[in-house]
Amino acid sequence: MTTPCTFDDLLSILHQRLAPLPDHRTGKNTQYSIPEAAVGAFGLFFTQSPSFLDYQRTLQSAQGENNAHTLLGVPHIPCDNQVRKLLDPLGPSLLDGVFLTVFAALEEHGWLRPFRVLNDQLLLALDGTQYFSSQTIHCPNCLTRHTPKGHTLYYHAAITPVVVCPGRSQVITLPPEYIMPQDGHAKQDCERAAGKRWIRTHAQEVAPYGVTLLGDDLYSNQPLCAVALQEGYNFIFVCKPDSHPKFYERLAFWQANDGMVQLESRHWNGRYTEVSVYRYVNDVRLRDADAAVVVQWVDITVVHGTTGEQLYHNSFITNHPVTAELVAAVAHAGRGRWKIENENNNVLKTKGYHVEHNFGHGKQYLAAFLLSLNLLAFLFHTVLEWSDDHYALLRRVLARRQTFFEDIRALTRYMVFDNWEHLMAFMIRGLKLESQLDTG
Repeated sequence: MTTPCTFDDLLSILHQRLAPLPDHRTGKNTQYSIPEAAVGAFGLFFTQSPSFLDYQRTLQSAQGENNAHTLLGVPHIPCDNQVRKLLDPLGPSLLDGVFLTVFAALEEHGWLRPFRVLNDQLLLALDGTQYFSSQTIHCPNCLTRHTPKGHTLYYHAAITPVVVCPGRSQVITLPPEYIMPQDGHAKQDCERAAGKRWIRTHAQEVAPYGVTLLGDDLYSNQPLCAVALQEGYNFIFVCKPDSHPKFYERLAFWQANDGMVQLESRHWNGRYTEVSVYRYVNDVRLRDADAAVVVQWVDITVVHGTTGEQLYHNSFITNHPVTAELVAAVAHAGRGRWKIENENNNVLKTKGYHVEHNFGHGKQYLAAFLLSLNLLAFLFHTVLEWSDDHYALLRRVLARRQTFFEDIRALTRYMVFDNWEHLMAFMIRGLKLESQLDTG
């Protein structure tokens, strides 16, 4: 790549990775290719316009050209029903390569450097989220649970891993892992099992970058920690007393025998002083067994320096060695897990990506495949905010994400742009921002 991670670079990765998508059709009606359907569907998430393809067909009829072609390289535009039919048989893991190629490009060109903390580690948060539910619509890949009124609720869920960093609002999206019925398993799939699958599946591509996994209390158990270590990851997982009574009995023993270290630090946050109290113990067995994983335990309590009000408290287990010099870094890295909720899941649900909306359920994998395309759109916008000066300026001026995408939707509905740079330059000129761009 010449200029790293530009829109053209990202689009090239998308096309290259989608080109080998399998075609399950057996008939002769192959007017539209599978990659055309996939990139077309990606377009509606990238522009946050559910009617994007309809608008482009209208433009093609009126002007002889359309933005699906000029911006995204889609020569023929299938209708929405055709898109759903063509994509339904495709497993979402077929899109994993797009995420991983972008991730590798970010590392190659130094974009991941600001995310490295804790002795050059990347913090990778794992968390499950629900993205579809219905009492009537369902497919063989739905999970089920019973409502208090006795109805069956069908739903889809996934783990949506992201690279996070304390003090940074952006997150870097990695391939999701879908929580769905697994071949050969009688039990319903769950987040913990899906987490272990993700750790194993992507160890070769992700772990060598130096990765510390973050997760809530669900992840702090012997089997999952053992898998993480075996696959070359580090970890910092929330560990609560209620779910680990035996472990906390061992901690109480160490505390009673002066084996627990306590430190305090004070920090002015601009309004008042925060007092952080850290406690830690090294080399504690996670469970009662000879082959138990040995972990370090870290506890952090933050209180208001004047009122004494507790502002934050949490406890973690980690395989990182903990010292007086490192305990604060470990604790604050563990706190970074909340960013998967605030900067990822919350944005995807409330800031225009509408991940809980039913864009198409299908009979096989459609709902999951469309979610992966939606997550890719989120990843592309994150990268463009770093690599595209025009895009970054527009996002600063049009501070509300919804405003930015409202403009994108309106412009691409009524006008055809030669390419992405043309669209960005048009918006810059329309808002008279040239001088701000020239001065950085």
